[in-house]
Amino acid sequence: MEGASQEMTIREVCDKSREDIQKIADLIFIVNQRHSSFNGEQEYPNQHSESHVNFMLCYRHLEDAKMRLGKVIQAQEGGKSIYDKK
Repeated sequence: MEGASQEMTIREVCDKSREDIQKIADLIFIVNQRHSSFNGEQEYPNQHSESHVNFMLCYRHLEDAKMRLGKVIQAQEGGKSIYDKK
């Protein structure tokens, strides 16, 4: 069949998604640290702190999503953690 694509494995979906999430998380982290809009005086003093807090919450949720996809991989591969020493 021409043009047909092969279905991705669960591992491939998770690995690709984790890679994409990491790219977004890196961008969010950098913007929170270095964006020019956070320089200088603000009319509303709490505006910056509220923005920083929400950027960090976003970053942490992305980290959690990446970890949970790792748990999917772990479950698909028999449920053993790479940290199990037995």
